[in-house]
Amino acid sequence: MRDSKYIWLMGLGITLILIAFPIYLFTLEPPVVAADPWTRLPDRTTPPLDHSTLLKGPFTTGSDVTRACLSCHEEAGDQVIHTSHFTWLSEPEAIPGRDDPQQIGKANLINNFCIGVQSNWTGCTRCHAGYGWSSADYDFTNTENVDCLVCHDNTGTYVKAAAGQPAEGVDLVNVAQNVSTPSRQNCGGCHFDGGGGNGVKHGDLDESLYYPPESVDVHMGEHDFLCVDCHQTTDHQIGGRAISVSAQNTDGIACTDCHETTTLHSDARITEHLDTVACQTCHVPATALRDPTKVVWDWSQAGQDGREDDPHVYLKIKGAFVYQNNYVPEYAWYDGTVSRYLLGDVIDPAQVTHINYPQGDINQLSALIYPFKIHLARQPYDTVNNILLPPHTTGEDGYWTTFDWDSAIAIGAQAAGLPYSGEYGFAETDMYWKQTHMVRPAELALTCTDCHGEVGRLDWQALGYPGDPMVWGGRTP
Repeated sequence: MRDSKYIWLMGLGITLILIAFPIYLFTLEPPVVAADPWTRLPDRTTPPLDHSTLLKGPFTTGSDVTRACLSCHEEAGDQVIHTSHFTWLSEPEAIPGRDDPQQIGKANLINNFCIGVQSNWTGCTRCHAGYGWSSADYDFTNTENVDCLVCHDNTGTYVKAAAGQPAEGVDLVNVAQNVSTPSRQNCGGCHFDGGGGNGVKHGDLDESLYYPPESVDVHMGEHDFLCVDCHQTTDHQIGGRAISVSAQNTDGIACTDCHETTTLHSDARITEHLDTVACQTCHVPATALRDPTKVVWDWSQAGQDGREDDPHVYLKIKGAFVYQNNYVPEYAWYDGTVSRYLLGDVIDPAQVTHINYPQGDINQLSALIYPFKIHLARQPYDTVNNILLPPHTTGEDGYWTTFDWDSAIAIGAQAAGLPYSGEYGFAETDMYWKQTHMVRPAELALTCTDCHGEVGRLDWQALGYPGDPMVWGGRTP
């Protein structure tokens, strides 16, 4: 009797398990499967179209090539002339601290490197995606001014000269017949050498990225990425933004465009950091790994006789510099927007003027801690009006020829539509450059002690913490 009761109960239990277990499985959330980042990249398995039989020439000017390109790519010209690579301006955008949206970009901003395009068009526009920008009345509506070759040359022989025209000796027929997907050389020709030389501006972009080992950049080294694999492009609108010329969080490129953060790290302690720490903070622990980057530029020392020229120390035409290898970034909260110095803004010459400044703080949930290169400078300003002024540097009447600051500032101010009292000095400024390239392999990323050790790299109090949050915990003090 007891045995039959036991058998009956055991059978009932098995039956209940058989019924309940499928119900339990059905209620479980499906396992999270990490998305394959390779599916987010463009397919480059199809060979590029051979243009050798399509573009015969002869071509005398760059615009001759453009006309030939547009005979097939009919919409391309109109697409390009509306891009920021051609206009050097954004669409009207909100800027922190400003009442009205502003169109800003290289065309009308000031920086603390070569300072301003105004009156210096023929020199600065060597890196313009067009031909002939030599004055304020440049025709931005003429599609024949578009330079197709600067982005699509695959010969490595295409060089631009004054006002963006092809340099003398360039074989335009050969270059045109060998156009293809933009290479790192196409992008790097301007972005690696911006500011007058290799590695000057960005810190995380320099000529070492043409052929980097994986220890310098895991994407371009180990995986042979092109710039346009991440900066994907639609109708010639290239994805991405630089906070040196853009104030709003639009068209940005993020690590999470390809990498799913919820499944990326097996260690939950790392995943917990993603609410406060940007990917780059750990995975870009240093920049300027092989080539040095400029961190200080003092224009006030320019023009001195008897000093030896050295591009990393002093040039008579530009002043004194400090360069640095293995640059360890500064860290700041950043919500994707920046404040921006605009032409005519009044400064306090007793303080460092922020040309651009990351917005965000510890109490802002949308802000993360990011790594930045900070470039310090002393540059011309009007001591009566207290405004920064862009000097005229290029050409026969430019500072690099005359070494006359007064006339150079007067010409530059007039071109920029700014008043000039006739009295000038040099004010201290800084610029922030987000460090997002030179991503290191995982084994070279920062570890816990790099930030939380006795001599950690983060200034916790400057970030708004009362101390190391590993000690007291929490985001908000």
